Amino acid sequence: MDLFLPESGLVIWMLIGFLIVFVILAKVGWPMIMGAVEQRNAHIADSLLAAEEANNALAGIEQKRQETMAAAQAEQIKIMKESQDLKTQLIEEAKTQARLEAEKIVADARLKIEKEQAEAMAQIKNEVIALSVDIAEKLLQRELSDKKSQGDYIEQLLKNNQPRIEA
Repeated sequence: MDLFLPESGLVIWMLIGFLIVFVILAKVGWPMIMGAVEQRNAHIADSLLAAEEANNALAGIEQKRQETMAAAQAEQIKIMKESQDLKTQLIEEAKTQARLEAEKIVADARLKIEKEQAEAMAQIKNEVIALSVDIAEKLLQRELSDKKSQGDYIEQLLKNNQPRIEA
């Protein structure tokens, strides 16, 4: 059991050595350790602040992105509406122009038909007149083949064609 019980001199020298090491550590080591711990704490606090600022900046960027996306979508909707309105306007203009062109074509066709109809009527009248003259000529030649018939026919025409006075 003597092995487990130290002698009193050894305990005193151990205590004096401990106190010397403690005093040296208290004077030199402890401030260095505390300075390193405080420096580490400051670095961690700065890192947390920087991370928070980065998160705030990221939130601001996200908000700007959302605003930009909303503005882009609004612009896209505006452009789509304008193009739809332009398309509708162009279609209406094309319809109006086509309608006017069709009316012009129909009017030209009517004028052409009326002109052709008038020409046809004039041609028919001329043919009827020519045919009437031919028929009258043939009738007169047949009836007036001798001189006596011609004289009788002229007297009859003169009696029938006397001037009439109308009131």
